[in-house]
Amino acid sequence: QVQLVESGGGSVQAGGSLSVSCVPSGRTFSGYAMAWFRQAPGKEREFVATISWDYITHYAAFVKGRFTISRDNAKNAVYLQMNSLKPEDTAVYYCAADISFQTIVRGGLPGYWGQGTQVTVSS
Repeated sequence: QVQLVESGGGSVQAGGSLSVSCVPSGRTFSGYAMAWFRQAPGKEREFVATISWDYITHYAAFVKGRFTISRDNAKNAVYLQMNSLKPEDTAVYYCAADISFQTIVRGGLPGYWGQGTQVTVSS
């Protein structure tokens, strides 16, 4: 049963921007931290960014100010705005949720996941 549904993504040239969104399906995630992970072909899934219920954010080092995570608690939605995209950002981007923000910040895996959306950056 899918509980998080991603949308957006697509293809863009290097230097361009894309935005991905995520909303819950079948339940709410009130009080939960939300996060974005990504998985490139042949690589392990990696953390991108997370945001707590009260809007505290934490990013992976490789983001370096290029990505912004945000959320709308009224909609239980989470967003990832990606700017200055590079070919190495090409991956499937997954939305995730967990009751513990600190678990995600400390490298733990969230308990709930979406099915992912493809982001492709061409050089």
